[in-house]
Amino acid sequence: MENSILVLLQLLLAHVVTDFVLQPTKWVEHKRRKKGRSRFLYLHSIVAGILTFIFLADPELWYIAIFIGVTHFIVDLWKLQSGKDTLKMFVLDQLLHLIAIIFAWLYLTDNFKNVILFLQEMINSSSILAVIMGYLMVIFPSGFLIGKATSRWQTEVKDDLQKNSLDAAGRYIGIFERILVLTFILTDNFSAIGFLIAAKSILRFSDKAETGARKQTEYVLVGTLMSFTITVIVGFLVRYVMFF
Repeated sequence: MENSILVLLQLLLAHVVTDFVLQPTKWVEHKRRKKGRSRFLYLHSIVAGILTFIFLADPELWYIAIFIGVTHFIVDLWKLQSGKDTLKMFVLDQLLHLIAIIFAWLYLTDNFKNVILFLQEMINSSSILAVIMGYLMVIFPSGFLIGKATSRWQTEVKDDLQKNSLDAAGRYIGIFERILVLTFILTDNFSAIGFLIAAKSILRFSDKAETGARKQTEYVLVGTLMSFTITVIVGFLVRYVMFF
């Protein structure tokens, strides 16, 4: 197992160094302009292969370095041809690189058969399913429920929110705070929830002291308390399934 994890870390390290350490902004801009005709696209892919070869530290695994270099080239070329430079494309690009890395790792460690066993164990584990369900609940249905519950006040603070808040920022803040609270509950870090509430309260108080928007403060407070209440309930339900 230790050697298996080591191989995965070596492959991941090679990718991170290739994509984020040894790729200057000049290369990125040139690739965006020239796309498949950019010499830096080819050079970048070669670097990916060379670093993979170096980090694996085994000359007999040269074919893995070639595999990583070629797949890196194909994925980057596809991204460049799409002509989009968005968060969605970045995540998808990295996900495809990660799939190639995991495929190479499974091949090197002969773990393909264990993938099916792992998936079967996960599907048949009430604890794992409870955790997955818990995070899905606090990310999706909870936000919808809070939005419906606070809709009666949205018209009263709509203009102030549009003027003084980033577009959809509140929704993303709510999602991340629920993820953090659920994580703290599942890992027995209950005290950290208090720090999270205190930090958010200080930021909100500072902001409202300047704008004087009492209605917006109350609106945010109601949403925050609902968000925390729902997450705490979900968290303890998940803990009950996990530990009882």
